[in-house]
Amino acid sequence: MRQEIRLFRADEGSAILEIINDAAEAYRGVIPPECWHEPYMSMAELVGELAEEVVFWVLEQDNELMGVMGLQDKGGVDLIRHAYVRTRHRRQGIGSELLRRVEAQSEKPILIGTWAAATWAIDFYRAHGYQVTSDAVKTALLHRYWTVPEQQMATSVVLLKGDLSSA
Repeated sequence: MRQEIRLFRADEGSAILEIINDAAEAYRGVIPPECWHEPYMSMAELVGELAEEVVFWVLEQDNELMGVMGLQDKGGVDLIRHAYVRTRHRRQGIGSELLRRVEAQSEKPILIGTWAAATWAIDFYRAHGYQVTSDAVKTALLHRYWTVPEQQMATSVVLLKGDLSSA
């Protein structure tokens, strides 16, 4: 079994979308219905994320992409964006391996925004040393570093690893 974590290639957009949209099915019926859309991410949205300088890492195993995780430099902090593992390959350590690789690229505090109802994601990040921020801090961070609708802000959490005092 050959496994490699590497930067994604421009010709892999469709494969990344397949992973994201497959894994995002876990949100169906969990997040507010007005926040769910299909596909969860379109090619236009992916292109937009790349234009916003989200750097995507992939885990490839035996010539198949198994997971994806993005890192976005926001000045004083880095954001982990779009962290997903194919449904059939969950709970095999792929997300943890990607997270370690992405974290190694950063020397800043790292923030992750996710749905408050996505308890499995929150538990994953907490197990890796992230802390859920208070509602007041969450709101300030979402306004400063993300562009999301108010409804999404109200139903999200922000997790932090590191010290924000220098951010």
